[in-house]
Amino acid sequence: MHQTTTVPTHRATTREWASLGVLTLAVVLLAIDGTVLALAVPALTADLAPTATQVLWIGDVYSFALAGLLVTMGNVADRIGRKRLLLIGSVAFGLASAGAAFAPSPEVLIAARALLGIAGATLMPSTLSLVRAVFRDPRQRTRAIAIWSAGATGGAAAGPLVGGALLEHFWWGSVFLINIPVIAVIVVAGAVLLPESKGGARTPIDLLSAVLSVLTIVPVVYAVKHLVGHGADWTVPVAALLGIGAGWWFVQRQRHLATPLIDLQLFRIPAFAGAVVANSLSVFALTGLLFFFSQYLQLVRGFTPLLAGAAELPATVASIAVIAVIGLLTRHVGPGRSIGLGLAVAAVGMAGLASTEGLPTYVGVAIALAVVGLGVGVSMTLATDAVVAAAPRERAGAASAISETGYELGVAMGIAVLGSLQTAFYRNALDDGAPDRVRESLASAAQVLDPSSPVLAQAREAFTGGMQLASVCAAVLLAVASVVALRVIPNRQDGPREH
Repeated sequence: MHQTTTVPTHRATTREWASLGVLTLAVVLLAIDGTVLALAVPALTADLAPTATQVLWIGDVYSFALAGLLVTMGNVADRIGRKRLLLIGSVAFGLASAGAAFAPSPEVLIAARALLGIAGATLMPSTLSLVRAVFRDPRQRTRAIAIWSAGATGGAAAGPLVGGALLEHFWWGSVFLINIPVIAVIVVAGAVLLPESKGGARTPIDLLSAVLSVLTIVPVVYAVKHLVGHGADWTVPVAALLGIGAGWWFVQRQRHLATPLIDLQLFRIPAFAGAVVANSLSVFALTGLLFFFSQYLQLVRGFTPLLAGAAELPATVASIAVIAVIGLLTRHVGPGRSIGLGLAVAAVGMAGLASTEGLPTYVGVAIALAVVGLGVGVSMTLATDAVVAAAPRERAGAASAISETGYELGVAMGIAVLGSLQTAFYRNALDDGAPDRVRESLASAAQVLDPSSPVLAQAREAFTGGMQLASVCAAVLLAVASVVALRVIPNRQDGPREH
């Protein structure tokens, strides 16, 4: 039995590194789909004429469906096989992409985005669980997760560039059609390269818990959006109470189930809980800002979609460059201090964005974006690794599902909360007599006003002010996350069994 001590030193083969390419490609696709739409908002607004609230739902419903179903799908993957669910979900994702591309109205597009999220929820849990199953050597696993995380952060940041390149030549639906050839590669290469992997649980999934997990997330976010978009009516407290009540019921139910949907015991591990919180807050700040930043570059600075996408490259490049230094940081600084440092650097970058967005030149914005990308890249990579390392091997699927639920919830809440704050700041800064279409959003104001109109100039100023205030809020959140990481995430890697 003593020979089992050699298992953790298993070195990954070329085939296994190739399988990581497939898993990373799936994450890149999901991350791009979370942000690619941001650049298409002006073109989409011109074509489908959605309201400001519908624009937020088009951007958000994808992440809500993803976040609401990730834990359920993580449990399904543990039972039917992670590879099998990944391949089924990929085909569904391709079909939903085609539906979104040709949507004739805002309502149909929202429904298609929801279906994309449901399909995406079948892909995401399988990827990180399979990384854990394939890479058993701690150092190789850290590097594999760094590459996987670069796919997630780089994909989110590359979304606007991909969208910009497509929108320069095609209509807004092309940002969805591009998914289909990528899905074809994932399905074919995944069928050949990926190993099948299952969890230990064989009991049926608790359907009530699955419903409650969705009912916890969506109503609370609806309440936030509705409060900002339409003011406080009776639906706001009702939706908020429904979400809070469902959340309380969900937690109580998990404590008494023999096989819970979310293993709440994992949150008793400080490193696990701290890493999940740090990860969620960092992605909350990053994607909440990026969703409106793309509109700011086009509608305030007058960049073309392609130029706007290229202008966001400093964040992408910096977040991917992290792969080169991540091993060094972990060994010499330690995971906890590195995550805290990364979040603090990102907070400084966000504060830098707040001060440079109102300046006439782009140089300051580019530097601030690079600082944000570097900080978030370090914190997200190491926080994901800390989550996987903190959980026992037999609970890898559950830990991955919680980690990714936190990630997607961060994306969704970032767009909802920072987006709603930005909209509120924008409307508050406008004159009371501003036309309804101008108050609706800057995108619709640009549609109805002459480019030289003083009202449009005021709307652009109001939008920039809203961006700056939202950036300050994001900076404060990142600073809080930095303190959390420094206090609760340990500085040793992989516990006591290093040799």
